[in-house]
Amino acid sequence: MNRPLVTVLMPARNTARYIGEAIASVLKQSLTDFELLIINDGSTDNTVEIIAGFNDPRIRVFYQPPAGIAAALNKGLQLAKGELVARFDSDDICFPQRLEKQAAFLQSNPGYVLTGSDAEYITETGEHLFNFKCTGHTHEEIMQQLEVYCPFIHSSVMYRRMPVVSAGGYSPHAHQFEDYLLWVRLQHAGKYHNIPEPLLQVRFNTQSVTIDEKWRSRKFRRTKKEIIRHGFITEPEGKILKAELMKQDHPRIKAGAYEALCGKKFLLDNYKPAMARHHLGRAIRLFPLRADNYALYVLSFCPSRLLRWLHKQRPNKI
Repeated sequence: MNRPLVTVLMPARNTARYIGEAIASVLKQSLTDFELLIINDGSTDNTVEIIAGFNDPRIRVFYQPPAGIAAALNKGLQLAKGELVARFDSDDICFPQRLEKQAAFLQSNPGYVLTGSDAEYITETGEHLFNFKCTGHTHEEIMQQLEVYCPFIHSSVMYRRMPVVSAGGYSPHAHQFEDYLLWVRLQHAGKYHNIPEPLLQVRFNTQSVTIDEKWRSRKFRRTKKEIIRHGFITEPEGKILKAELMKQDHPRIKAGAYEALCGKKFLLDNYKPAMARHHLGRAIRLFPLRADNYALYVLSFCPSRLLRWLHKQRPNKI
């Protein structure tokens, strides 16, 4: 391959359970002018063997010692051959026309530097959880809320490679929100857009590096908010963030956050109260002292109309 139009950039670390399905979804794309660039971030399971099971010349794999997602993505940006980069996680699933629709938008709109999309969220076993609509789709809508909400699902975005490289790529200090900080820094390179339809399935799972923001410490959330507000991060700030994350880097905490989030979504976004109670019950058994899980469990017996009204009245509480 010489210069494909699109590089699908996929970091991978110990995702043997899901990566086969993720790769297969990329290889089924209606747009075929792409390379799939996988950065293996020190996997110790059989991730590499699963990748090797695919015989397709568009797949390129590079290894690095475990250094984190920002380092993996920055290495991928340097190795990418495509003018456009489609970010994709190794536990998600692309819909067949994702690359075609996003590449067509960017080619038809040279003033835009990035486009994301809506998404369908699924559980770790692949069950539909809820449909997510981005907080903004037009450039104007996105810019109005850029400092309040991250406007893009990271694994849904396609962007022009060179402006991202020129902006310095992903900060290794912005743990868990290296993408959000990049969007803040990239805003002067061109316009933003979200395609108003789901182009991928995003998988919640207990092994994910991210968890529900409400489970993060106040110190982490406060530091992150300040970094986003002024648009840059220092190494000392990065050390503060990492120290806070290390306190929660435990399988029990990740499992509890996953179960609580699934319960919340089954209750508020995809009204299935029995499924909500199933997940919330697991969260309560893992963390019996968290009052919010009990409150949501009680609310699961309320009719959907009442829940929607309560959520509208107190969106930050329910």
